[in-house]
Amino acid sequence: MFPVARIEEMRETVGRRHFLSQMMLECVPPERVRLDPGALHFYNAEFDAAHARIGDDAVTGAAVYWDPSGGRRRADGSVCVLLFRNDATRRAFVHEVLYLTVDDGESHPLARQCDMVLDFMAGRALRRIAIETNGIGNALPEIMRDVAARRGANIFVQKIVNTKNKESRILDAIEPLLTTGRLYAHERVRQTLLMSEMLGWSPIGAVTHDDGLDALAGALSIVPWPLRPAGGRVQTFTANTNFKI
Repeated sequence: MFPVARIEEMRETVGRRHFLSQMMLECVPPERVRLDPGALHFYNAEFDAAHARIGDDAVTGAAVYWDPSGGRRRADGSVCVLLFRNDATRRAFVHEVLYLTVDDGESHPLARQCDMVLDFMAGRALRRIAIETNGIGNALPEIMRDVAARRGANIFVQKIVNTKNKESRILDAIEPLLTTGRLYAHERVRQTLLMSEMLGWSPIGAVTHDDGLDALAGALSIVPWPLRPAGGRVQTFTANTNFKI
């Protein structure tokens, strides 16, 4: 009923696990599913805003996603992810993963983290951020806006409320891209905790650290804001005003 090429395209889009379970009706036990960091494609190129490219790949959208916590050491991680996307090839580029920690004696840990995230955004000319507002993040958008106003930073904050199980969020967002070879990461991501999180993760739970994976899943799940080349020549248009009312 369907051309082989169309079936292969579907398999490459949804990933092997989803294709087997939903299209071939073959059950894939959850305990067998893993996130293999060896399936990541690593790159060294930086984002070229003038041409909206990363190396040879065009970039059509970007997302900054923050999954917050108190930021204390030896506690749940507070993680901010910068992600670029190419809609034409359906590739995603994990450009930076920022794990935020504050001193145990910090009296305003959330405000301090807001400063750190704003520094991160300012250094990359970013103006939009999505913040998960479950739990401790409930008041964070307002704190972020207040800190940004005091710094004179003009930003847009998108509130994200997650109702889906964390393991399902991570699996559904990351695994299809990873298994179909469409998930890329900058070389500096190798030096973050994300690699060890991927190695130790399982969809059946019992995982100590998965905060970076949760933030990455959030960045992959939201609609990225569109990007276009910033270095193109400005075109001038002249309106025809030779008309009568």
